[in-house]
Amino acid sequence: MQKLIKSKKGSLILVFFYYVISFSLAYLFTKNLNFDGWLLITIWHVIATLVIFLFSNIHKNSSIYDPFWHVAPIPIVFYIASTSNLSRLEIMLVVGAFLFWSLRLTYNWYLNWSNLDHEDFRYIDLKNNNKFLAFINDLFGIHLIPTLIVNASLYPIYVALTSNSLNNLLYVGFLLIVFAVCIQYISDSQMREFRKDVNNLGKTMKYGLWKYSRHPNYLGEVCFWFGIYIFALASESALIWLLASPLTMLALFVFISCPMMDNRSLEKRSDYKEYMDKTPQLFMWYVKD
Repeated sequence: MQKLIKSKKGSLILVFFYYVISFSLAYLFTKNLNFDGWLLITIWHVIATLVIFLFSNIHKNSSIYDPFWHVAPIPIVFYIASTSNLSRLEIMLVVGAFLFWSLRLTYNWYLNWSNLDHEDFRYIDLKNNNKFLAFINDLFGIHLIPTLIVNASLYPIYVALTSNSLNNLLYVGFLLIVFAVCIQYISDSQMREFRKDVNNLGKTMKYGLWKYSRHPNYLGEVCFWFGIYIFALASESALIWLLASPLTMLALFVFISCPMMDNRSLEKRSDYKEYMDKTPQLFMWYVKD
């Protein structure tokens, strides 16, 4: 087991195996329930999360949950699409845009992840308490709450795929998601190249898209969820309260993820404070001289 954990390939095999188990157990538990629609999907999503939480605790590494954010929605979206009455083109555009996002994020996770010995510093900080608080933060803060946020943010795609037809806003949502994923890919690639240079150790990335936003990869993520909302608008049956889905995701990045990354960078990089004062947090607004 230790040899598997120490190697990237072995760790990936284990994580893949854990995800297959979690998805399968969640399916077996929900297949005979007298629920349907989004409630059934939510129950499946939560059960799969609890199984991953179990494996996270076995390894004492909550980063096993990291790809769940973008991998668990894949069977959800395919399940919804399998019962859709939309045209083949409409389904292909919605599902294709979603897969473009999901597979790109999964590939980026694969490139950046080392093995099961590595755990995200944010998770370590959240669990740096007494055993009870660490357990609560791990179960809810790291696993269940993020799952419920993703679940709620996915609901507009359910509205879109269960409608009878989509208007031309479908193409707007599709283009926004393609734009969002391109921003994520470019910014992550630029950061990866920057970190490869040993001369940049301890320095702040201020070039490319990072010149105009401190977190352009997160900007792409937010744009993706607004693209999903536009898919729901294209159904002409989406209520205004559905806007809460992408706004919740926006709030997550503005008030939690971005500040945590900023605080971490302030501790590690002496030039980050100046960069922070000049560069917008998320959106690419005016950059101060």
